[in-house]
Amino acid sequence: MNVNVGKITAFVLITFAISWAIVFVAVILGVSWNTPMATAVGLVYMFVPLVSDYIVQKGFCKEPARVTFGINFRLNRWWLFAWLLPLGFAGGTFLVSLLFPGVEFSPDMAGFFERLRQFVPTDKVAEMRKMVSSPLSVLIITVFQGLIAGATINAVAGFGEEVGWRGFLMRELAPLGFFKSSLVIGFLWGIWHVPLVIQGHNYPQHPQFGAVMMIGWCILLAPIFNFVRIKSGSVIAASILHGTLNATYGIPIMFIRGGNDLLVGITGLAGFIVLAVVNLLIFIFGNPEKLMS
Repeated sequence: MNVNVGKITAFVLITFAISWAIVFVAVILGVSWNTPMATAVGLVYMFVPLVSDYIVQKGFCKEPARVTFGINFRLNRWWLFAWLLPLGFAGGTFLVSLLFPGVEFSPDMAGFFERLRQFVPTDKVAEMRKMVSSPLSVLIITVFQGLIAGATINAVAGFGEEVGWRGFLMRELAPLGFFKSSLVIGFLWGIWHVPLVIQGHNYPQHPQFGAVMMIGWCILLAPIFNFVRIKSGSVIAASILHGTLNATYGIPIMFIRGGNDLLVGITGLAGFIVLAVVNLLIFIFGNPEKLMS
């Protein structure tokens, strides 16, 4: 089986054209990033890979789109692994962040509220701080809400992306092997995020350099998502991983003070280190190339 370059190129061009056009229109209309409207834009953005898959399969190849969707409802332990793994990312990222100079443990969440002041009016931050009687209870509630959202509404949104990256592209790039295909998928996945990052997504303090960081982050994340997709046998498990990661994104920075968005958090250098370790574990113990064949 050879890689169908034309089919992949069509998918990439359609995905990027529609996605980037959505952001362009949002910018022209003056949509500010940290607003409900921007959230709606991001949600629509996430479903573009699914739409592109359908267009390529039905419109160009005249094949059933479901062939590439990778939907399988047979549960196994890897679904649970996909659901809980983001909590491991969060804990590992928190611990690694504390190793950096100028970063310290903030049990009263003071550092978290300092970060909020960059995006939320000071008086509202003060009100929120008064409502936090027990930081530990806030953490427990955040974890619980993140797990529920990650396996439900966030997973639905994640499915829009995962059908494209872990469904269509992973199937089409399978002849390259696990790590080579993961590199290509991760690179394209990162480039696809660039317009959002430049608008303030994930790296609001450093949007330009953050775009480069996002590409690297997606390259590190892709093998992990691909491994879960293979072991679970379903894109849905990867969607749950995606949704839960998005829902628990803020946990690693809740109890630290110092650093910036390039250094701390799951998308910062601390997160890069954690993801690199997980990739190493997959390489040593996962035998991914054999699984891919």
